[in-house]
Amino acid sequence: MRRPVAVAGAVVALVLVVLSGCTGGSGEAPKSIAGKGGSGAPTVAGAFGAPPRMPSGDGLPGWAHSLGFARDGSGFALLVGCVSAEAAPGTGFCRQQVAVRDAGAEEWVVRRSPLPEIPVSDGASANLLALGPGRALIEDGGGDRPERTWFTRDGGRSWQPVDRRTVGVAAEIPAGAVLTTECAAPAGALPDACVRERLVVVSPDDGRRRTLAAAPPLGAHPQPAGQPEPDGSWWVSGTDPLTGRVAVAFSRDAGRSWTVSRLPSPTDRPGWRVVVAVGPDAVYAAEMGELTGGEPVKNPMRALHRSVDGGATWQRMWTTGPKAEPRTLMGLPVPGPGGRVEIGGELSGYASVDGGRTFVRLGGGHYTRRTPLGLLREGSRCQYALTADGVRWSEFRLACGDDAG
Repeated sequence: MRRPVAVAGAVVALVLVVLSGCTGGSGEAPKSIAGKGGSGAPTVAGAFGAPPRMPSGDGLPGWAHSLGFARDGSGFALLVGCVSAEAAPGTGFCRQQVAVRDAGAEEWVVRRSPLPEIPVSDGASANLLALGPGRALIEDGGGDRPERTWFTRDGGRSWQPVDRRTVGVAAEIPAGAVLTTECAAPAGALPDACVRERLVVVSPDDGRRRTLAAAPPLGAHPQPAGQPEPDGSWWVSGTDPLTGRVAVAFSRDAGRSWTVSRLPSPTDRPGWRVVVAVGPDAVYAAEMGELTGGEPVKNPMRALHRSVDGGATWQRMWTTGPKAEPRTLMGLPVPGPGGRVEIGGELSGYASVDGGRTFVRLGGGHYTRRTPLGLLREGSRCQYALTADGVRWSEFRLACGDDAG
C-alpha cells in the first residue's frame, strides 16, 4: 500500500541544540524579515514566533496521509484502515475516512468521507487539499480511473461533488487557496505529454479551479508553490525566457503581478524545479536536478541559493559535488534566524549556521513542506512536527495504531 514519503568543531554542539531539537523552546523569537521597502520582503510581526501547538491523535484508525491545516489551526487528514484475511493476504478491503480537527478543539475526530471502500491490492490514491477554515477538497481517480472530487465547507460534516474542470479566471489568489498547474496544450494531457502548462487557483469558496489571470514568464512548465510563505509572498520557478536558465518569480500582491529573478545556477542545463522557503532574515531557494559525478541519489539538490533582499538578487551558497553532503533534499529547506538553515536529506539531516556555506550532519532525514501554520515536518510512521521560526518545533502524532506503520 502506498504511504506518504516520510518523507566544524565548536559550532557542531550549537547546531545540534538549536536546529535539531524538537521542543517548545524558549527565548525571544525573531519578529521580522529583512528587506523592507522596494523589492524586499515586508516586515511580518509574529510570523516567525513560537511553534503552534497541535493535539495528537494517536488512536485514529489506520494510517494518515494528505495532512493539511488552515490559519485558524483547523485541520484535515485522510485515514486509510485496511482489513484482510490472514489466510489470503491482499484480498481484503480498505475503508477511507477523514480525520478533522476543528479550530480550537483539543482532539481530532473521525468523520465519514465520500471515498469508497477499495480493495487492499489497489492502494490508496486519493488526495486532500486544505482550503481554509473548515474547508477542504478531496480528489480521487485519474489515469485509467474516472476523476472525482468533493468539497466541504463545514469541517467534513458534509461533502458535495465538484466538477474538476477549470472554469473562469481568477484575478488574484484568495486566502486559503492552493496554487497548482494544469495542462493547457494539449488540453487535458497527462504530464508526460503536456507541451505547455498554466497556473490554476483552487478556490476556497467552492473548490473549483480557475485560471490565474496574471502568470510570470517562466517557460512552458512553471512550478508553483502550493502555499504562500509567511510574508504573504507566492513563488513559482521555471526558466528565464531570454536565457533558458533557472529562474524564480515572486508575487506580493496575491498573484496580480510578478517579479522574475534569475538564479546563479552552477550549470546551464535545465533542472527539475526550484523550491523556496522564506525565513526570518533570508530567503532560500534549493535548485533540484541531476548531479554531475558521484553516486546517483534520489531527490538530488544541485545548489542552495540565498537572498537577503526578498528574492530580488541571489547568492549561491552551496554547490553540490560528487561526495560532500548534503546532496539531496526532501521537500523544503528549513530557514532560521542568523544564517541558520537545515536540509532534510534522504538518509540524514544537515544544518548550517553560515547561510549554507558549510554543513554538519544531524539525525535522520525528514520531508518538510509549507502549511498556513508553518513548516510541517513529516517523519517516519505517524510522527509530525511544526515550526514557525525554523528553530523550535512542536511535535504531535496521528494514527499510531498497529496498522499505521
